[in-house]
Amino acid sequence: MTPRQWAVVALAALLVALAAFALARVPWHRAPAPRADQLDALGRLDAAKVARGRAFHAELRPARYASMAIGLIAALVLGLTPAGARLVELAGDHWLSRAVLGGLLVVFVTELVTLPIAIWRHTVVARYGISTQSWGGWAIDLLKSYAVGAVLGAIVLAGFFTVTHFAPDWWWAFGAAGVAGLVVLLSFVLPVLVEPIFNRFTPMPEGSLRADLLALAERDGVPVRDVLVADASRRTKAVNAYVSGLGPTRRIVVYDTMLTEATPGEVVSVAAHELGHAKDNDVATGTIMGALGTAAAVIALYLLGSWTALLDRAGVDSIAEPRAIGLLLAISTLAGLIAGPAQAFVSRRVEARADTHALDLTGDPETFESMQRRLGTVNLADPDPPQWEHAVFASHPSTVQRMAAARAYARGVR
Repeated sequence: MTPRQWAVVALAALLVALAAFALARVPWHRAPAPRADQLDALGRLDAAKVARGRAFHAELRPARYASMAIGLIAALVLGLTPAGARLVELAGDHWLSRAVLGGLLVVFVTELVTLPIAIWRHTVVARYGISTQSWGGWAIDLLKSYAVGAVLGAIVLAGFFTVTHFAPDWWWAFGAAGVAGLVVLLSFVLPVLVEPIFNRFTPMPEGSLRADLLALAERDGVPVRDVLVADASRRTKAVNAYVSGLGPTRRIVVYDTMLTEATPGEVVSVAAHELGHAKDNDVATGTIMGALGTAAAVIALYLLGSWTALLDRAGVDSIAEPRAIGLLLAISTLAGLIAGPAQAFVSRRVEARADTHALDLTGDPETFESMQRRLGTVNLADPDPPQWEHAVFASHPSTVQRMAAARAYARGVR
């Protein structure tokens, strides 16, 4: 068979494997959250706080859609016109400098055009009191994110175009294997290398809460290396906790804001939810699905590269040359927008399962409900957002859905 025929077979195999793995690992059932319980929960929330949360999201909504629209337009202009290829050419004549420097230049331009939207968003978040950052601190964090993105982007661009340069017929196979391996590697190293760039982590002081969290993890059969406190208060008033890392890098992380805003029982309830992700290997599941998906995407790009009309619009001869980086960006941006609702749907199912795990582990639906109420009010969530918007964007069940699920659990509904 020709390399193209092998690519078709490989793409089909990856898609079948991804579908089979998702069917086996994603909890497709929906946790019970009766609408009557949702409406009752909504009615019991502080009306002023609900109104403030909805006003907050109403002000953020234009920024979200404007950022998506501007980012998409910029990607399409750079990818479906010769503008992207000409931008890459500014990096010089050598293929590697075009791949790395030219690629980063294209990405930087798309980030730059959406920067005013990011500034607008920070203005709103600061005005509502969620952000505690000065403009200087916000700018430093933005530069840090650019730096991290540049390092990772340079590695990906150099690796990808090295393969396309030296293996022009079979780059799709090497590229698919490479990006899949990179996804797995980053799942292990990002919590250790990247998280400390943005936050300072200190061990939680010895005491009853630390002991309760470690005992909870032991009872759940989830080994954790440590319990850490993140200095989130230097940038936000939002509360949160999570379990980070895989295997030997796993640790429970609690925002310092949560220690001041929530009761110890509520902290334990959130930790139980996060331990549910570890218990069910949700990070590993997401990593494997991400590896299969990105590998399939590389092969799809290879097959799409034979579309002459697309290459002509971009002013390039091949999708495997650095001058086609703008075209690759346009395709990936469109693919991300299309795949977003499906990813959100899967995430909501996974989060609902972790909620059920927390209820089973603690046996305390009342504290779980009070924690959801606190998370919603402190973080200025819209407790019952528009259904279509929730379906398209939400990665978690809504506040009232989670409260209703706790009430159903308390009644013995499983």
